[in-house]
Amino acid sequence: MTTDPEFPSMFRCPISLELMENPVTVSSGISYERRSIEKWLFTYNKTTCPATMQLLSSFELIPNHTLKNLILSWRNQHQYPSPSSPSSSQHLQLTSIFSSIKSSPFKANSLKKLRSFTTQNHSLFIASGGVEALRRIIIDHSSDYTAFRACEEALGLLNALPFDYDDESIELLSNKDIINSILVILQRGSAEARLDAITILQRMSTVNPSFTDQLHHNNDAFKALLDLLSDDISTRLSSSSLDLLLTALANSKPNRLSAIEAGAVCVLIELLPDAGRHKGERTLLLLKRLCECAEGRWAFADHALGVAAVSSKIGREFDAETKLGVKVLWLVCSFLPTKKVVDEMMVCGAVKKLLGLIHVDDGQSSTKEKALKMVRMHGDAWRQSPCFPCELRAVQYY
Repeated sequence: MTTDPEFPSMFRCPISLELMENPVTVSSGISYERRSIEKWLFTYNKTTCPATMQLLSSFELIPNHTLKNLILSWRNQHQYPSPSSPSSSQHLQLTSIFSSIKSSPFKANSLKKLRSFTTQNHSLFIASGGVEALRRIIIDHSSDYTAFRACEEALGLLNALPFDYDDESIELLSNKDIINSILVILQRGSAEARLDAITILQRMSTVNPSFTDQLHHNNDAFKALLDLLSDDISTRLSSSSLDLLLTALANSKPNRLSAIEAGAVCVLIELLPDAGRHKGERTLLLLKRLCECAEGRWAFADHALGVAAVSSKIGREFDAETKLGVKVLWLVCSFLPTKKVVDEMMVCGAVKKLLGLIHVDDGQSSTKEKALKMVRMHGDAWRQSPCFPCELRAVQYY
């Protein structure tokens, strides 16, 4: 099998990863294929440079004539076909591979060959119905070992494609059947396949935010994500699961209720003590979103370590962990002020930390106001405890 020569990396669009035909430059100084950057800016309403993620000062797209001429010169010199007009030999190769995949009982081997072909032919593969072919393989994840291996291989190939910028591909991958199949891989696949699966789910949620709203329809979706969140073997899988949960629980109450039912509050509480600053912030944000539901607050109040775990993340400075920790305690104290919660806040040192925040000379903030309101609500009960700071007993907080 002959392959086209590898083109210089500077000719590759950072979005589609294909050889550019009509390069344009954005205000960050990075050049992109016009179709790809227009879709990023004007279809998906992004305001950042995809390569650097810095905010763009303007959305003007300046034609890069120098780069375009260099690409044309290189293409002519190497007789490289235009992406919009692939050679007939490429079509024949792709047709042959598709045919072998359809007829062979060992699809995984054929998919490996297809992966090497698509490395230089992303656009041709997608335009020729490749995503639909992969979708059919992924859906057929029977208990048969060979079919499951083919499903894993198809997911890896799909993850290597720039399907994010093809509307037809997004529509195909938004189907409930393929989502369920991806979730099966997330539970039972190899480490590499599970990473491919969760990365695809993240990519889909980025281009189609409502995509994750469907997760609550699958009874095992949140259990699978929470299992990964607790996985000590792969920090990348754990971090990706945390990110996907943040997206899924951002605006969907059905998702939040499904996550609570799957035991999310308990898992997050038990992760908090050992979480570093960055992971701690995201974990607290998830916990806050769950505690905005009555069911989440009950689950928090019932957990023996809930108050202690959140209190451990509250400091004397108004950083993100402190703000989120205070918000969680505020939600529980305001809507579910059981004696158990109120007593635990004193025993675990949460009250002392709230008093410290109130007396920090840092002006007014919503965090300080919440701390003050909690002391006003439960101050009489807390003053009865021998743990209440003696020097503050005479201070009035009204």
